[in-house]
Amino acid sequence: MNLKEIFEQFNVPAQCKKYGLPLWQCPHFLFLAMGIIIIGSTLAVYAIGSRYVEDPQVITLIVLLVTAILFTIAVIITRSFERLAEANRMKSEFISVVSHQLRSPLSNLRWVIELLTSGRVNGVSEKQLEYFKILKENSTRMRELVSDLLIVSKIETAKLPLKKKEIFLEDLVRKIIKELESFAKASNVKIELKAQENLPKVFVDPSQILLVIENLLDNAIRYIKEKGQVEIKLEKREKNLYFEIKDNGVGIPKEDQKYIFQKFFRSENVMRYQTQGSGLGLYITKSIVNRSGGKIGFKSQEGIGSTFWFILPIK
Repeated sequence: MNLKEIFEQFNVPAQCKKYGLPLWQCPHFLFLAMGIIIIGSTLAVYAIGSRYVEDPQVITLIVLLVTAILFTIAVIITRSFERLAEANRMKSEFISVVSHQLRSPLSNLRWVIELLTSGRVNGVSEKQLEYFKILKENSTRMRELVSDLLIVSKIETAKLPLKKKEIFLEDLVRKIIKELESFAKASNVKIELKAQENLPKVFVDPSQILLVIENLLDNAIRYIKEKGQVEIKLEKREKNLYFEIKDNGVGIPKEDQKYIFQKFFRSENVMRYQTQGSGLGLYITKSIVNRSGGKIGFKSQEGIGSTFWFILPIK
């Protein structure tokens, strides 16, 4: 290891960025913190030893022994965390590479299927058309999963850029409602929006907040068993803009609620009604809201419904 590499190891922010970890979870920051603890412990042992032990050589030996033990423990712990961080980084990069590689063949598959189902190709029977439609639905699900995996990978490696600008949140909400209107009608679900007048703008990344609203509304519609209603509320609360979405769907069991924002988690009662889904939507939603300077939460009761909410700071 040359001098430049040694200095790079002490560049804590750069090393944390490499692993895509916050400062207090970074192995290099942990090593520095433990170094400070070792220095403090060494001084404390010396001070205590000087008070109760007369022989300076014995004091020196005790100090060196305690320092060596603490340093060894620090190195072992730091190396363990570093290996875990490196494994996590490699996992995220692997997911990113694989997802990128899958996008092209999936796009080609999509265009071929659309061509076959468009009626522009002769000799396609009705039975074959049914099979092509099944292929189209499954390729769409695969593209959505690949897209979610790419977003998760970018979040974990801190490579998801925030392109913030001032927007009216109500405009985004109305846009998503319009896009999911046909899905809501097919599911026999009515969507109602209640927005305060003259709501202020928020300073966020529109594409990412759009994804947040889409995930929450899609879930609300998807997990209503029969005829139902989704109520969306927008209002100003002190220095924040408050968004709330309430449904009368299947709800979330109490024992599952603590896991609801974890990656790949799907509640058992949800899987009984809706087998589709990657379990990444709410993880992505929470990550984006937190990165935007906001907070997210929910309350739910099984068989009654769920209410999800988030706040975004007003500039």
